[in-house]
Amino acid sequence: MTSLSALPQHKARAGIQSVEVGFALLEVLSQAHGPLMLRDLAAAAAMSAAKAHRYLVSFQRLGLVVQDPTTARYELGPATLRLGLATLSRLDVVKMARERLPTFLQASGHTLALAVWGNHGPTIVHWQESARAPSVNLRLGDVMPLLSSATGRCFLAFGPRGGRADRSAPLLEAELSLARKQGRSDVPTSAALVRAMVHETQERGYGWVRNVLLPGMSGVCAPVFDANGQMALGVLSMGVTASFDIDLQAQRLLAMTRQLSADLGGSHT
Repeated sequence: MTSLSALPQHKARAGIQSVEVGFALLEVLSQAHGPLMLRDLAAAAAMSAAKAHRYLVSFQRLGLVVQDPTTARYELGPATLRLGLATLSRLDVVKMARERLPTFLQASGHTLALAVWGNHGPTIVHWQESARAPSVNLRLGDVMPLLSSATGRCFLAFGPRGGRADRSAPLLEAELSLARKQGRSDVPTSAALVRAMVHETQERGYGWVRNVLLPGMSGVCAPVFDANGQMALGVLSMGVTASFDIDLQAQRLLAMTRQLSADLGGSHT
């Protein structure tokens, strides 16, 4: 008799292996730069051409794959587009990011926040403070300035053009006017300096400030892009300047936001 201790603790759920095998063909097509010949598609999926052809016949019937009658090359079909759009429509980028913050918080040790573009500019929608960091006087719903915050600089550099950019114009002009009146030297005070700041932010791939918005505090904000190439979210990391390594925090943050973008069907350019 087999003892209880000899039984496997976790039994894998039964599935249909042929479905899993056939999916390799769809995966290859999704990563290809264009339609593929049968032999190339089969080789990339590590199966014989005859075996691949049988799967492709079924996939064509389902609309998952189409074949060009002229070139005989295979490409993803309309059913895959419908599935992809349905998946994207159900994605909640804020929820996805919130679920990943605890792991990132443990690795970074600094306070984190999520921001989206609201009616009045970049708006904090989630805040997660590090136990090791000092309390910061920011609240949910706070609108971050475009010129003096890492979040604002990130949205200014990567935010979508068109309607959102039009709404940012009066906000930017008001901040420029105030900065000139105050004689500030730590933020741009002219359109030319704003363009230079935006260019640097785009080159780096993230917005950052050191002792600008809050004395003794530094921050980094990286963008998350959706499938349309639009900035959907900003992820902010901030901490005491003396212990906040901007370059290190930026690289950690970019690894997270790039993965989020990929999961949304977007990418960092």
